[in-house]
Order: sequence, then structure tokens, then C-alpha cells
Amino acid sequence: MTKPFISEPMVVRPEWIDFNGHLNMAYYNVLMDLGVDALWHEIGFGGDYLTRTGHTTYSAEYHMHYIREVHEGDRLRATFQVLDMNDKSIHFCQELIHEDGWVSAGGEGMCLHIDQSGPRVASMPADILETFKTMRTAHAKLPIPSFVGRPMGIRHKS
Repeated sequence: MTKPFISEPMVVRPEWIDFNGHLNMAYYNVLMDLGVDALWHEIGFGGDYLTRTGHTTYSAEYHMHYIREVHEGDRLRATFQVLDMNDKSIHFCQELIHEDGWVSAGGEGMCLHIDQSGPRVASMPADILETFKTMRTAHAKLPIPSFVGRPMGIRHKS
């Protein structure tokens, strides 16, 4: 985990293309989410985790930065980098990397560990928490993408 997690390649589907001829904005989120699902599955935090424990994760906030358009048939991978965390939440960033190596989009998010019986925010179990602590320590040595923490607003010329 000395580098961000990176998913297997995902292909941009024809039904995801908008009337402008490129990937519709909603499907950038789908691709980022599929990338997270791959990581969650790898660390035992996927759909079966909900079935076994009654706990899951919710997205609390997500900011997407569209950098370069992609088209039908393009192959992309989603990354996942832990920025900060506590026992109940994870602040992270992601990038969609085109198969040719350039970044198509960047996202910054906050996810919460949820006890579905409430539902309410709850502490992660020790093994999962330790996995994320290990990732956070390793990822702390990585550069933080320039889009992280960037405010949204209109830039006016002085």
C-alpha cells in the first residue's frame, strides 16, 4: 500500500455517453465508485461485509474535478488514496487514469462507516481500522493531488 490502490481497467460503455459525445458527468462518479468497490472487496469491506455485520459505508461528500474528457470504449482505472481518517470516517482522493497514462478526473470524498440498525455512524472493526491506518501511514508519504481541498468559485480578474 505504498502507492494509491488502483483498480483493474474499466471500459466506458456506450450507454454512458451523453449528447456531447463524451462520458456523461454522472458516470465519472460510477467509475470512481466501482474503483472503491474493488478496494472494499479486496480488504473485506464489500457487499458481503454488510451481510455478515450489518455495517456498511455511506458517501458523505464527494467533489469531482473533470480534467479531460473520455469517450466510448476508453479504458480507465480508478485510484484510491487515504488522506486522513478516524475510527468512523475516511477522507480520501481518487483519480481516473486513462489507459494512455493521463488523468481524466480527480475526486475528493468523505465516507462514513455506518451501522445499518440505526442507521448511524459507528466505529470500524479493529481489523478494517488497522488496514486503513496502514494505508494512511503509507499514503502520507505520497504527494497530494492539486485538486484536493480546492475551493469552488468563479475566478475574477483583478
